[in-house]
Amino acid sequence: MSHAAAPRPLSTRAGNPLVGRIRVPGDKSISHRSLMFGAVSLGETRIEGLLEADDVLATGRAMAQLGAIVTRDGEGAWRISGLGCGGLLEPESVLDFGNAGTGSRLTMGLVGGHAFAATFVGDASLSRRPMGRVLDPLREMGVEVIARAKDRLPLSIKGPKTPIPITYRLPMASAQVKSAVLLAGLGAPGVTTVIEPVATRDHTERMLVGFGASLAVETDADGARVIRLDGRPELKAQDVVVPGDPSSAAFAIVAGLIVPGSDVTVENVLLNPLRTGLFQTLLEMGADLSIDNERLSGGERIGDVRVRHSALKGVVVPPERAPAMIDEYPILSIAAAFADGPTVMEGLEELRVKESDRLAAVARGLEANGIACTEGEASLVVDGRKAGARIGGGRVATHLDHRIAMSFLVLGLAGDAAVTVDDTTMIATSFPSFRGLMEGLGAVFAEVV
Repeated sequence: MSHAAAPRPLSTRAGNPLVGRIRVPGDKSISHRSLMFGAVSLGETRIEGLLEADDVLATGRAMAQLGAIVTRDGEGAWRISGLGCGGLLEPESVLDFGNAGTGSRLTMGLVGGHAFAATFVGDASLSRRPMGRVLDPLREMGVEVIARAKDRLPLSIKGPKTPIPITYRLPMASAQVKSAVLLAGLGAPGVTTVIEPVATRDHTERMLVGFGASLAVETDADGARVIRLDGRPELKAQDVVVPGDPSSAAFAIVAGLIVPGSDVTVENVLLNPLRTGLFQTLLEMGADLSIDNERLSGGERIGDVRVRHSALKGVVVPPERAPAMIDEYPILSIAAAFADGPTVMEGLEELRVKESDRLAAVARGLEANGIACTEGEASLVVDGRKAGARIGGGRVATHLDHRIAMSFLVLGLAGDAAVTVDDTTMIATSFPSFRGLMEGLGAVFAEVV
């Protein structure tokens, strides 16, 4: 997506029930990591099901700039000829990550373990997002940083000759910070240790082991996860099959629950227990949701998620569940709008520093469509639909955030009046086939002049 792409507004309205079976694109988190681990492994890594969206493609380009050979074969798979751990090369030009927060932050860790300099840039949205949470532990490892105020892009980093292995306790739940430290630790002699008081998605740990790293995870007396990585391993290329992204599946799943008469199945969805907080919450709300054909693939559990239109009820979502569903709160808020009674969501401070201030963006979008809500500093209470109340008819400011755009397009499919979002170009960063898949189920979209 061009950083200066013209806005493309879009609207949705209620119409047909949503019926059918779909497959969403590959998981975004695993796609980013597959490219990175392929780049620092010996041999050729083959990736099937890679998410071919702007964010992931930006990571692929960055790995190529760092010396890996990145190609797409005639069968739609991606092949990465890697340089081995510690073998990346200094890039000749800036690394442009567009809107990819995961790609940029994890690559900072990867580059921080090498003795060369690299400059990171991004689009307007990414340039507003804080990078200090990643850069602070990298500084402790000996990485030099030249950045704008508040550690925002554009910025340059230079890794030391010998990175310092550290023990780092995460001050907040963040899989990106954890992963960046571990990736930098690949280049450090000795053991790099990350302590996370609250468990976050563990794809980095699983994939490091799969590529041959020596990594151990244990739980300490306080219940924190302690992750220890032996530095300078010999990583070996692997064949990777990327399962469907549960964060992308969430849009069709919630749409199926709130549109009357719907019966939707999303196939091949990743069911990693640290990614299924939304499904657990929807079940507590009374969702008719089942998982079929559950199986293991590449060390990850996957399955087919089926939903049918349901009478939902409001619930209190425990704050400790937030790391397992942090990207799904915008679409959960849409489900909550159609529930009986209030839904209380707490522990949402991380939403303030996503592609937009997602907490504020969701609250304003709900209010614009007749849905009462109360926004706190790290909380949101959505009042469920009242008898006789009308939902919809509003225009939503997306603030260049793909999840805000898709969530409110789903709202329009069950509302009493059409819902318009001010821009949809950024949907290509994570889910370029969103509209086509939803229209295949029966969703009604309309261009806005």
